[in-house]
Amino acid sequence: MTSSFLWPFLAVSLTATGAPAPDAFSPAPCETGIFRQDQKGFVAITKGGKGYSYTFSDGTVGNTQDAGAPVACGKGAVLVSGKERWPKVALAESNTRFESNGVMLAGRLMEAPGAGKDTPLVVYAHGSEGSGWIDRARDPYQMVGRGVSVFVYDKRGTGLSEGEYTQNFPRLADDLVAASREAKRLAQGRYGRFGLMGVSQGGWIAPLAQARAKAEFLGIGYGLVLDITEQDAAQVVKELRDRGYGDDVIAKARTMTDITARLVKSGYKDGLDDLSGVQQRFGKEPWFALIKGGYTGVFLGMPVDALRKNGIPQFDKLDIDWSLDPLQVLSQVTVPQLWALAEDDRQAPPAVTVERLTALRSQGQAISVYLFPQADHGMRSYDQASDGTRKPTIITPGFYDLMADWAKGGVHGTYGRAYRK
Repeated sequence: MTSSFLWPFLAVSLTATGAPAPDAFSPAPCETGIFRQDQKGFVAITKGGKGYSYTFSDGTVGNTQDAGAPVACGKGAVLVSGKERWPKVALAESNTRFESNGVMLAGRLMEAPGAGKDTPLVVYAHGSEGSGWIDRARDPYQMVGRGVSVFVYDKRGTGLSEGEYTQNFPRLADDLVAASREAKRLAQGRYGRFGLMGVSQGGWIAPLAQARAKAEFLGIGYGLVLDITEQDAAQVVKELRDRGYGDDVIAKARTMTDITARLVKSGYKDGLDDLSGVQQRFGKEPWFALIKGGYTGVFLGMPVDALRKNGIPQFDKLDIDWSLDPLQVLSQVTVPQLWALAEDDRQAPPAVTVERLTALRSQGQAISVYLFPQADHGMRSYDQASDGTRKPTIITPGFYDLMADWAKGGVHGTYGRAYRK
């Protein structure tokens, strides 16, 4: 790389003899890992859609290829704000392959220097993304940077793992149990508390795996205690509310989500004529095209004859188990749980989840709930335009600190602007 903007970095790092100083910054291709300024401040570099992404411990995120990016990659270090050299942390990383129901999955144990018998160990349950997590997911690095050992793996059908991508939660829970066994094997003698963390869709999967994985705690980020059809309905309502529509339109939308719920649960047999009816009745109203939800928008845009003949291949190949009742699953969990929810989440509206978690807590379950204001799905703060569209900004402050403290055995103090429910 020979761009002229590099020369100032090199010029200030030469000794009188012309040799590089011991702490010289040498530009080099990016590599994944944690780069630390001090005991609190660090930045994690992960592979991104283009180039490499960065996530600072305060939640600042971006891509190293963005104009004006505050991070430049170097040999064994990064340069922050054009002046501060942050060296790479020597993590202990153990790559592995392990089997789950005949499928070979790829995983990695990541441990910070000094990990020992009192260090917590967590395994993550993924969200619904179709990409692998090894070298790509920011959450594991944020936990390791805070002193928590993490086992991360690529879901079946993604990254380095074999098999076919699926959204069959019981099958994904089996994979999480297998990952937990492998994590404990690799970290034997160097961990204390063991738990599962799930983000987004992982909030359905981690509770399913908890007992078999022998997890001592659960930590859930922006998950739901609703089934898939309830999530879809809640998402549709929020979409319309956010656009200013009132109860009359909401009532019509609920009729539609009731129909599409019947369709998915019956294998597209129950509700086809009703779907055709609402398409004809409401199809020209201005709010109709705004409906997305998790799947209802797809149904509303399909000719019923095509649905009757072909189904919806992109849904069918996911092998979704529509019968899963997350409230029933959670009622069987006996270990402490933390739920960190985004108050303005459009994909996973939290209101019903808070109600159900509060009810379970009143029945004696150890459940802590934190709500983060002005945060959307992914725990991203955002700027909102006049038309309601949102531009994600930082990871809301306090989220990663909360999750790490929970893994270590106790939450205390304040976490950004979060409040307890």
